[in-house]
Amino acid sequence: MANNPLDTRILDKAIIFAVKSHAGTERRGKSFPYIVHPMEAVEIVATITSDQELLAAAILHDTVEDTDITIEQIRTEFGERIASIVAAETDKKEKGKRDDSDWRKRKQDAINRIAAAPIDVKIVAMGDKLSNMRAIARDYSVMGDKLWEIFHSKDKKDHEWHYRGLADSLKELKETYAYKEFAKLIEQVFGN
Repeated sequence: MANNPLDTRILDKAIIFAVKSHAGTERRGKSFPYIVHPMEAVEIVATITSDQELLAAAILHDTVEDTDITIEQIRTEFGERIASIVAAETDKKEKGKRDDSDWRKRKQDAINRIAAAPIDVKIVAMGDKLSNMRAIARDYSVMGDKLWEIFHSKDKKDHEWHYRGLADSLKELKETYAYKEFAKLIEQVFGN
């Protein structure tokens, strides 16, 4: 039996754009292409919605934060809705700035931004954050507390605070499989 037809033009365009934007970059500490993370985020978002613009935003969510792409380029290529979701998912920091002293403030700002965001932003954030939490859980099971050495903040308690804050900001999605997996992995890594 053939698959049902689906208009995926905006998602297809976003995938190509994201692949080109992240080309030649590695996921920190992973030794694999960065694009694997946005692709996993799309897969997670697809468990919550079939909205092609949300799927496109999921694949594009790190292009502004981690490449030279601007939010204006996203807006021009993909429209206001996708651009506004990507902007809401972008961790605000000065390009080229490597000051780890503002880590907690940036993370608190992100938690607050997601908590106040509309459901579309939360759905895309869920894809991003669950993908990150899956990687942390996998790596933690192998590396234990040495894992935290690859992050800007080396303190496990900081990461626990951050991920529990994210879980609270995403609780509107608590009935989804993605949120339940997210909460389970937080408990697995950080305990009760």
